[in-house]
Amino acid sequence: MIAYLVKIPVKAMVTLFAIVTVTFVATRLSGNPIDTFLGDGLTAEGREELIRYFQLDGTLLQQYLAFLRGVLSGEFGLSFIDRRPVTEVVAERLRPSAQLLLASVALTVVVSLPLGVLGAVYRKSWVGSAVMMLAFAGYAVPSFVLAIVMILIFSYWLNWLPVVGNGSFLHFIMPTIAMSGVLIAALTRFTRNAMLDVLGQDFIRTARAKGLSEARVVLRHGLGNAGVTVISVIGLQIAGLAAAGSVVVESIFSWPGIGQLLVNAAIMRDYPTLQFGVIAVAVAVVVINALTDVAYALADPRIRLSSA
Repeated sequence: MIAYLVKIPVKAMVTLFAIVTVTFVATRLSGNPIDTFLGDGLTAEGREELIRYFQLDGTLLQQYLAFLRGVLSGEFGLSFIDRRPVTEVVAERLRPSAQLLLASVALTVVVSLPLGVLGAVYRKSWVGSAVMMLAFAGYAVPSFVLAIVMILIFSYWLNWLPVVGNGSFLHFIMPTIAMSGVLIAALTRFTRNAMLDVLGQDFIRTARAKGLSEARVVLRHGLGNAGVTVISVIGLQIAGLAAAGSVVVESIFSWPGIGQLLVNAAIMRDYPTLQFGVIAVAVAVVVINALTDVAYALADPRIRLSSA
């Protein structure tokens, strides 16, 4: 168990180092950041001052080492748009994004697990067919299409729900549903398939032969043993949402989160904000994957024992 847990932070650190390096290389391949993001509106003195500030007057290796020092010290420069440290700009957007992410994951789990279990238990009836139809429909509708349809119906036609911002509970309804639509479809199918594999095992027949109630057999023995597959899918979904899943939805609903911030930074060519935002999102994804690996070990002892 200890050896397994030690591997997790080591892999996380290697992954983060690679992401930081790729971010640096991608930035430098795009040309001089001062020319790319600020154009020709600077005076010669101002340009030289900015070049020294961002330490772009050295060799590529010197710039890379300076970039690593900045990452380790938390000094990422000032936003070209807000004229504030990018750490402050991004930190202000983390809470709204985290709230929307948690709401979407909670809705996905609450809806998908019961549907997946019902789809497996009643696979030969109309209930199982209805569950699969809903799952396929969820796959077929992208998040941005679902968001636009909900806006047209619930905001412009019925005038029930607000569109812009996150000022109240009502603001969460449409963005949360839009983000979790495809995820609900995916997790429902994975849960159903995992349950079908488990319900056909010998220990399930043994549990029924002992006289245990069907609910206990299905929920405790069935869903409990299918938990490793379910945890893996949930972990991947959370990582996907943290990485890019919220960008489109936040932009549509003008949600003041990090997704919309990255889009605006890319459009306005706010180089320091975009650079730090990518690293911050990468850290979140790596941490989520590390927590998922720990959950694997807790859910299935065979994983940690085989890696010992």
